[in-house]
Amino acid sequence: MRARREALGWSQEKVGVLIGIDESSSRARISRYELGVHEPAVATARLIAEALGVSLPYLYCEDDEVASLLEALHQLPAAQRARRARQFLDSLA
Repeated sequence: MRARREALGWSQEKVGVLIGIDESSSRARISRYELGVHEPAVATARLIAEALGVSLPYLYCEDDEVASLLEALHQLPAAQRARRARQFLDSLA
């Protein structure tokens, strides 16, 4: 989450405000999420993912390479995504 936010050049406060957190507490809440002190509810995580332009699974991925793979798939149109995912899974077998 932090890496994506920083890649966009956004502050924690901006992300918080974009998802509807009061400006006075948005920086602290987003900081706690990024540090893992608190885990956002799924509904909040969805809002964060939408604001950052990433998929929900991206936020929960602990491996940067896997997160990049998920995002590459997520950016594809649905039919192409399904075909590529099947190809990748078949290649692992």
